Amino acid sequence: MKRFLITLSMLLMTVQLFAQEQESAVTQSMHKSGKITVVLVCAAVILFGLLFFLFSIEKRLKKLERKSATKN
Repeated sequence: MKRFLITLSMLLMTVQLFAQEQESAVTQSMHKSGKITVVLVCAAVILFGLLFFLFSIEKRLKKLERKSATKN
């Protein structure tokens, strides 16, 4: 629980930093051309792919642990 609260407080501190109104020229040009959506979609696909991969590995590991526990 302590680890969760520390992580949550760190995330809230970083969110405050991103809430600033200053935008760079690169960000403004990407918004105008619509490329920012492509970047966000690619990042989301990569993130979901990694999460799916990790959960599938966890599922396989649990299956192997159960199989090993029944043999012993």
